[in-house]
Amino acid sequence: MKSAAREIVTPNPKMSLTIPSGMSPVEFFNSPANLKNLAEENGLFRTPEDLLMYRKLIGHSTEFDTSIILDTSRRILDPLGRAVRRDQMTRRQKKVWNIMTQILFDYLLEEFPDPERHLILCGEASLDSTWPLNKPGVPSIRMIHNHFMAFPIALIENADYANPTDPNLTDSGHHSLFLRHLSEIYHEFLDVLDLQILHPISSTESSLALTGYPQGLPSWELKGGPSKLKDQYFWYEYEQILLGFLDFYRTFFSLVSTGDARVPNEANFPNQIDEVLLSSNQFQRVARDLRERVIQDPQFANEIRWRPAYKQLIYRDDAGRLIVTISQNSVGNAITELLGIVVKRRQDEAAYTAAEPALVGRLLAAREKLMEANLGEPIAAPSWPKGEFVSRGVA
Repeated sequence: MKSAAREIVTPNPKMSLTIPSGMSPVEFFNSPANLKNLAEENGLFRTPEDLLMYRKLIGHSTEFDTSIILDTSRRILDPLGRAVRRDQMTRRQKKVWNIMTQILFDYLLEEFPDPERHLILCGEASLDSTWPLNKPGVPSIRMIHNHFMAFPIALIENADYANPTDPNLTDSGHHSLFLRHLSEIYHEFLDVLDLQILHPISSTESSLALTGYPQGLPSWELKGGPSKLKDQYFWYEYEQILLGFLDFYRTFFSLVSTGDARVPNEANFPNQIDEVLLSSNQFQRVARDLRERVIQDPQFANEIRWRPAYKQLIYRDDAGRLIVTISQNSVGNAITELLGIVVKRRQDEAAYTAAEPALVGRLLAAREKLMEANLGEPIAAPSWPKGEFVSRGVA
């Protein structure tokens, strides 16, 4: 059996949602009205900081699938004015965000303890404010979110091979920019981070045997195992990786945009930018080539995300190690595709109905962990009005 990306099919129910005439789905999904509907229909838990846990009804997995979003839609009506990156969150929001992430990932480890039977991951994703609201492929909710999933290994193993040129696997071709042209300098720049708990590991070592992904991305192994997720210093180092990525991204695309080699004003590691990035002939050459292509090719220019957008993952590899990796987020592709898993959603009411009781049961069990930590309040949605699953359509 060859190691290659897979395409799995995930059943989903029909959405009971009416989109106003003349609006595209993505335009409606970013509206306060839709966010209110999402919380009322599929909301599980909300904190005083407006962190909302909800069921992904049109999701990626029927084994376990939930997201946390910073739902500021009731306070900030402008979708472009909402926080889309962790560095834009308040200190309190980040603290609770980290605690919720640790609790939910601990639940995944407890519920799915065997790496030979289940792949588990959480993926934090951000957007870029220059992303057109109605562009196909744009994530449906324009705010930072963290996506928690579990997949049976057997499902991945028996899935069809994915098309290797699928734009979601290649990030619409942008992944090759980092993988083929900037990988060495990208790794060198992030190597300067002073990390104690997270240790660099090659993606060859940490890639999944079934898919061969992730490919070419900087990765770090969490030394000390899952217990370190409770260590505040882990979250400090996790943040340092993001800040390093933001510096790399801003420096590169500023050079593409203006042609001027300079340290960005908001740089977190200005000395490393000057010494590692701006002194690299390869870094500057790739930026010049990309700048010329943007000038000449309007279609390609429209794909450029000028502001930093990222996906930062924690996943369990085949050996049971917890791995952190980070990537750019150019086309809004799914978190799973960084691990070589393309999800094809198929409307199949019967299949979803069969899987729903166990899925919701796990989501409610995970919610209990958040309630025990006294982080917020549970939400009574139609499928769990009193904290227990009720079939859709049952009064």
